[in-house]
Amino acid sequence: MLEELSIRNYALIENLSLSFGGGFNVFTGETGAGKSIIVGSLSFLMGGKAETDVIRTGAEEAAVSAVLSVHPQNRDARAWLESRDIETEEDRIIVRRTIKNTGRGSIFIQNIPVTRSDLAELMSLFFDLHGQHNHESLLRKENHRIQLDRFAGLEGEAAEFNRVFLELSEKKKSLEASLNSQRDRDTRLELLNYAVEEITAAAPRAGESLELEREAQKLGDFEKLAAQVNTAAAALYDDEASLLSLGRQARGALEAACAIDGSLEPLRQRLNDLYFETEDLAGEFRSYREGLSYDPARLEEAEERLALLYRLRKKYVPAVPAEDREEGILAYRTQAEEEIAELSGIEENREKLKAEIGTLEKNIGARALALGAKRKEAARALGEAITGILSRLGMPKARFSPAIKTKGQGALVLGPWGAEDVEFLISANTGEPLKDLSRIASGGELSRVMLAIKTAFASADTQDRDVSPETLIFDEIDTGIGGEVALSVGEYLVKTGGRKQLFCVTHLASIAVRADNHYMVEKKIIPARGPVSAKEPAKEAGGDRTVTTVRVLGNHEKRQEIARMLAGDAGSAALAHADDLLAKYGSKA
Repeated sequence: MLEELSIRNYALIENLSLSFGGGFNVFTGETGAGKSIIVGSLSFLMGGKAETDVIRTGAEEAAVSAVLSVHPQNRDARAWLESRDIETEEDRIIVRRTIKNTGRGSIFIQNIPVTRSDLAELMSLFFDLHGQHNHESLLRKENHRIQLDRFAGLEGEAAEFNRVFLELSEKKKSLEASLNSQRDRDTRLELLNYAVEEITAAAPRAGESLELEREAQKLGDFEKLAAQVNTAAAALYDDEASLLSLGRQARGALEAACAIDGSLEPLRQRLNDLYFETEDLAGEFRSYREGLSYDPARLEEAEERLALLYRLRKKYVPAVPAEDREEGILAYRTQAEEEIAELSGIEENREKLKAEIGTLEKNIGARALALGAKRKEAARALGEAITGILSRLGMPKARFSPAIKTKGQGALVLGPWGAEDVEFLISANTGEPLKDLSRIASGGELSRVMLAIKTAFASADTQDRDVSPETLIFDEIDTGIGGEVALSVGEYLVKTGGRKQLFCVTHLASIAVRADNHYMVEKKIIPARGPVSAKEPAKEAGGDRTVTTVRVLGNHEKRQEIARMLAGDAGSAALAHADDLLAKYGSKA
């Protein structure tokens, strides 16, 4: 529901903020006052195309924003927001759109930038705008099936049919791919089997490459290694001045010193510890030195093994990190074995698929017949309901009929949502054939058809159904009507406003008098406060400016406006007539 609307520098509107309630809301005012500007700003906010000429003269940008409450049962809107990680705040969102005089603009939903198509998609879940040139949701044939299902409460059944249809389609695609790829399957199996045999024969171990690289480096630099080892051995234990030889001398001397001065005992103990550690180190190093040998055959073997592992890695897992070389090769073999098992069992899977497809086809066929029968019954009921409403809206000869057209002739042909297409048809006059809604010539007739449809849908709404769209906007619905027809239109607007938030631009007092909230649109001329544009100070400075304003009417002001709409002024006769209408039809809210 639209709670607040802010418009800045849009056409003749300089700065306007409005708050709205639920129910039936009307906009009235003199011809040319700017009622269409309000509708235009809403269309702009709903994702309509925008030209720079909507920017108020002298301003750099136009901006329209709104606070929308999201009804708990508007599941479509909530799902849309959730899918884009946009969170409501106390079940409200703020939508803002701007356009600059450069032609560039911006769109935000809860401060998150979105595209114009995204905006239009979301706002269609909140608003339905119907005017002389804007009946898109009514005219789009792809929406007619959705609207009929909603009227009949068949959304859940249609969604379940769609789920089964998609599942069946996927299984048929899988079967077709299986049948068409036998040659590819055989080629793939041959490649996979070769890979498994090659990797199994090589028998790589995890971390083997790194071990071999270290061993090959050691053997390749054996002479340098042996020289350094001999140097270390000489310093540690081979030479007369080695660590062990000097350590023995130091121990003997310190033992003799301790016999003279006992305070040296701690130092003697530390020297002993150092000597024994050096002796242990020398033993281990001696073992390493004795085991050190050069094996050119082993070097060649290590290099050949590294080359083999490199070829396997490059062939099967070129992108695997160095530390996971053999792990990657072994993982590839595991995956290959799993794919071999899957491909080898494809014949069995194919038969299983055929059986599943047969079961689903029987299931979906029964679902299609049941859904089609319910749609036909709903189409009859909807046609009668809307035809009856149109008769009371000044179209007594009109006949509305939702046409249920099967997709094929003879055999049952299914689509994603059933075996039939739905199209709303109408005959506006006696003797005229049923034709699609877009061929209705009169905008006033089209608006009344829209009102009749929305009235029928609103009557069918229940508390647990999706309520989108929550807000209906009717512009020029009173074109070409008056008298009793206008009274009937007002009656149905009130009924619809009891279930939806409804906005209506009207010139008829008999419609405006029924409104729960009455907004007066006025055009005023005010003195300019200075240059409108820094680029044109001389031209605009000091001149008067025209602005469009909107105000909420209280009871007294509403009485005056109803009188003006009746007679063009607020004379005593017009006021008396206004009082009669207010007493008879006025909102009791």
